[in-house]
Amino acid sequence: MRRGLAVLAALALTAGCSGDGQGSGGGGTPGVTDTEILVGTHMPLTGPAAAGYSKIAPATRAYFDYVNANGGVHGRKITYKIMDDTYNPATTQQVVRELVLQDKVFAILNGLGTPTHSGVLDFLKTNRVPDLFVASGSRSWDQPDKYPGTFGFNPDYTVEGKILATHVKAAHADHKACFLGQDDDFGRDSLAGIEQILGPVAAKQSYVTSNPNVGPQMGALKQSGCQVVMLATVPGFTALAIGTAAKIGWRPQFVVSNVGADPATLTRSLGASAPLLEGLVATNYLPLATDDANPWIQLYRKVNSAHNGNAQLDNNVVYGMSVGYLFVQSLQAAGPDLTREKLIAAVEKGGFTGPGLAPLRFSPDDHSGYGGERLTRITGGKAVYFGTAYQTDEGDGPVQAYQAAPVAPPPNGIPAAS
Repeated sequence: MRRGLAVLAALALTAGCSGDGQGSGGGGTPGVTDTEILVGTHMPLTGPAAAGYSKIAPATRAYFDYVNANGGVHGRKITYKIMDDTYNPATTQQVVRELVLQDKVFAILNGLGTPTHSGVLDFLKTNRVPDLFVASGSRSWDQPDKYPGTFGFNPDYTVEGKILATHVKAAHADHKACFLGQDDDFGRDSLAGIEQILGPVAAKQSYVTSNPNVGPQMGALKQSGCQVVMLATVPGFTALAIGTAAKIGWRPQFVVSNVGADPATLTRSLGASAPLLEGLVATNYLPLATDDANPWIQLYRKVNSAHNGNAQLDNNVVYGMSVGYLFVQSLQAAGPDLTREKLIAAVEKGGFTGPGLAPLRFSPDDHSGYGGERLTRITGGKAVYFGTAYQTDEGDGPVQAYQAAPVAPPPNGIPAAS
């Protein structure tokens, strides 16, 4: 009897806490009221990954502000709380706990980083918080059986590695290819894709973000006679690798993961040495910030001017606004009676359209996000697409050309309710 009363008391206490009015609507959904949806994220606003990445979340918030100024989503305005985790996994855990337990956010959106976000997956699952469109290509986000509320956004790094390696195999068949990657799933997943296509690379090195010195690694790759260096690096370390190679009198062909290849970010980091970027090959799957004729870029410039302080429009800003567009699409699909369960069901149902050059793969069995990319080359200081888009999987599936008719944004730039 005493145990039964204790259980009832605990349930009553829990029920009372869920209706404390701190970000909960009348239906008891955390972060949702009749007028607001509170969403949070962790981002490296400072620290070793801040170069370029610090622009992503403000761009997402700018798109939300644009949507809010045009009536919001089902009558609710989106509030986006951005927490700086400095790309430190321990700090990520602190700020995500604060967002969930104190701020009572409805969802975590686009938390950035493989080593950082990996440490909060179990916490978000335990607290039943939707974990949408993680800003990383780790395969960890695509585990619907283990983490049913987590979804990726970027093409996963193994997919990307296979696409980049397919280019290297075709364009540099007689050259010795080597690899430098981040010492975590980012680097390991990228290398797995590369070696599926090329076989074992001639030499491989890794780095940790706490040590901004890649001199020994670049020296070792040069000593190995590498002619093509494939990088799975965040922007700061892409710039370090290229700059360090030049200092030791070495100019290999660099082939770089899209997450570390934004030309504007790299140009700022390299300064007077920015001409070293010429010829760099990478991938992307969204419109390029310099393509002024693209209707998505025209929309993003409008939003950027009105709501983002007219920041320099680079590929990080394009990425952030594209995440915002997809999240608004997801909210529209979830309907006016918004719950966490309905949001997850809407994302799993899929069928989203937007600025991407490859398909989004969301389904009950696939939480991986975009499934392909297209190659870019820096020419005259800016990235330019070449060739066709490709799609593949993280397994032994082939790398295949993908053709799709471009999709224009809606006339007002806001996805309509389905």
